[in-house]
Amino acid sequence: MELQSVRENNRNTAGISPAVIADVSLGGNNLILLHTILIILAIFALICIWFIIDFTIARRLHEKHTPPYTEPPVRNSDVQFFARGDKLFNHMFGEIEQAEDHIHMLFYIFRADDISKEMINRLMDKAREGVEVRLMVDFMGFRISRKLKKEIRKSGVHLSITHRPSLPFLFYSANKRNHRKITVIDGRTAYIGGYNVGDEYLGRDPSFGPWRDYHLCVTGEAVNDLQDIFLRDWEAASGEDIIGENRYYPEQKPGSKTIQILASNGSHIEDAALKLIKTAENTLIIGTPYFVPGREVKNALIQAAKRGVDIRVIIPKNPDHPLVIHAAYPYFRELIEAGVNIHMYFQGFYHSKAIIVDDKVCDIGTANFDKRSFRINREVNCLIHNEQWIRQVMVQVNEDLNRSDRVTIEHLNNRSLLKRGKETLASLLSPLI
Repeated sequence: MELQSVRENNRNTAGISPAVIADVSLGGNNLILLHTILIILAIFALICIWFIIDFTIARRLHEKHTPPYTEPPVRNSDVQFFARGDKLFNHMFGEIEQAEDHIHMLFYIFRADDISKEMINRLMDKAREGVEVRLMVDFMGFRISRKLKKEIRKSGVHLSITHRPSLPFLFYSANKRNHRKITVIDGRTAYIGGYNVGDEYLGRDPSFGPWRDYHLCVTGEAVNDLQDIFLRDWEAASGEDIIGENRYYPEQKPGSKTIQILASNGSHIEDAALKLIKTAENTLIIGTPYFVPGREVKNALIQAAKRGVDIRVIIPKNPDHPLVIHAAYPYFRELIEAGVNIHMYFQGFYHSKAIIVDDKVCDIGTANFDKRSFRINREVNCLIHNEQWIRQVMVQVNEDLNRSDRVTIEHLNNRSLLKRGKETLASLLSPLI
């Protein structure tokens, strides 16, 4: 009976065409593929939900424990302005060479290229001479090999990596970067601004071309403020508490210019920007590589333009991140229609961060004019109140404007559907770009 049953089954199977068997097999494979896709989508959805919860809770906790904005103290200092990387680094190398007690250096990006190696070699040489050297770099921006890190530490340089992603808020901590650039030498000379340590900042990367950035060298009373900001960041990153030690805060000779140092931990940069916009009476210049101001700041710009303020915004024509420029475009039409002038710098890459109000107040530092600098990153800016000094900055600003194309409504109307689609995507991601 069993043999007969097998024969009958074979006859039945033999009657099925190969095409039918192939269809059944293909259907099974499609089902497996569908299940795989659904699993991947489910995992992706869970990650997105986790990200939203993580980021939202962490952000609310941060806002809850953030004190209200207060005006930073006024200091009497002297300030030197740099708009070229070669001149800045040559000046900095000269000050490093003369260091006798300590060198404290914090950068967001520190690469492994020629200028970076030169900087490291100079720091290691000073450490071997007995100068106390502390180098702090953001976790996301440090591109140095393990071998070189060991060599740096072996030379006597104290090296610390700041803002490593951590639990319980993994996504928020991964997005919260220390974007500050501070160097303090012997507690007497300090640097602050937009330059990081990398060959592209000297115009050596052909994909960017000439690099435009603004940086400051500060002497006088404000150096102690920058020293304090560095040492507090150092304690958070390394656990070493040397805040307030007298040797790091020498008595300062007052300078001839009134300045303020504004440090931000994911807050208050927006408050300061709003105050500057609202106090503008005649002119307002904004220079930034990333223009994603958010609704409140955008509305403040529109109101300023409507009351007759001549507003000029300078951004790069060729961005260094693919979605950044698309995140800026949704703001352009309303601003241009209100009378704001948008200029795209075409002579290389524009990385300057500046706000200049009525040629009376100049804000230069590390903060971009975007949501990330306003609400997430650690930043530090310097506000200079000196019309004569600001005039030299305006010479550079006007030169940059002459190397820029103005954005028009016609330009916006001619944007392709693909680019407009990218605008929508970039708008959704704008808090993180």
